[in-house]
Order: sequence, then C-alpha cells, then structure tokens
Amino acid sequence: MFWFMEGICCLPTFLVIWSSSTFIVSYLIALFEHDVDVIFPYISDTGAKPPESCVFGLMTVITALAGTATMYARYKFVEKLNETAGGVPPVLNQAAFWIGMLSCLGMCFVATFQETTITAVHDAGALLFFVSGVLYTILQSIISYKAFPYGCSLALCHMRTGIATIAFLAVFPTVVCAVFVTQTTLHRKTKDEDYVFHLVSAVSEWVVAFSFIFFFFTYIHDFKKFTLKLRTEFVDYSR
Repeated sequence: MFWFMEGICCLPTFLVIWSSSTFIVSYLIALFEHDVDVIFPYISDTGAKPPESCVFGLMTVITALAGTATMYARYKFVEKLNETAGGVPPVLNQAAFWIGMLSCLGMCFVATFQETTITAVHDAGALLFFVSGVLYTILQSIISYKAFPYGCSLALCHMRTGIATIAFLAVFPTVVCAVFVTQTTLHRKTKDEDYVFHLVSAVSEWVVAFSFIFFFFTYIHDFKKFTLKLRTEFVDYSR
C-alpha cells in the first residue's frame, strides 16, 4: 500500500498539492499574459483578469471544498480521540471547526468576486479568509498539545505552533499595509508613493497563504491513523 492510501491522508495531501498549484498556476498564467508584475503581486491580482481569473476561481473553489472536507475529518478525528483519551474540550474542537468553515467561506468569496469587479466584497472575503484561517491554525495548535501524546508527536505540535506563529505575525502587515495602498492597478512601479506598503502587504500575504498550506501538510501523519465511514439509517415514519 502506498503511503497516501493509508487512512484518509489523501485528503490533506490533495489539499496541499491543489492549493499550492492554485496560487502558482494562476500566477504563471497572469505572468505569461503580462497582467501582473514578476515581483510579488497580490495573490488576488493573479486572478483578476481572464483567462487566469477563470482558472483561479475554479481552483480556489475546489480548494475551499477540499479544505472543508479536511477540516471536518480533523474535527471528527479529535472528537473520536477525545472519547477514548480526553484532554480536548469539545467546545474548543467545535470552535476550531466552525472558524475553519468561515475561512473556507471567505475563500469562496475571493474566488467568486474578483478584486477588479466588486472590490468591497472581495476584500471582505479575503479578510475573513485570512483572519479565520490564522485563528484556526492557532486553535488546532492548542488542540494538538491538549491531545498529546495520543494525537501526534511533540515535535509535530511544536511545528504547528511555529507555523501558526508565522501566520499570526504575517497577517498583521498584510491587513495594515493594505489599508495604505491607494492604487488599484495591477502593475506597480517602485516610484509609486504606496509601493513599499504594497510590497510588504503582498509579501506577507504570500507568507500567510503558504503557512496555511504547510500547516495542512502536518495533518498527513495524523490522517494515516483513521478512516471515515458513511452510515445510512432508514427511519420509519409510518408508525
């Protein structure tokens, strides 16, 4: 049996590969079409114009669906783990799950409403995605420590905490510096007054996005340990 066939580790594996491909593919297409600059455009800039906007939208929605499935599987894993070992408050597990769902919802808004068409909705979706995503990584890091040693190794707990810390620190310049970016053009010049703010915000945005990807990469080890089964029950309403 191949490693990616153990348990349901195919879920986080697919999520990691697909989400990273979403950012890279749309960036390469936008670059080929000369729609963005080579040096750190906003991720949303790479999906602002067709044809890359079509690819970006489709792949981002699929990423959101894969994220939803992965987060739900993680929620059920912690729930089952808690039945036998304890240590993780159910409310903490539930809070992490629903905050994760908000992040996936924000991702769908980003994919559906391009920044050059309905900017306010796009920006609101991006803010929801990043803030909820960072909170999710923080809560899951706490859950990992509380579930130790039954959930994962201590080294993996430290790794998740490190990734969550990077995402937490990077989300602030992403949001704050974006406030000072006044121009909405896709091509930027170093002499622009807000260029420094744009650069810091864009770099931080890429750091946060790939922090999420690396965080889900740490799920692969855990997801080898369990499977999910769908059970169908018939209810007789005639009685």
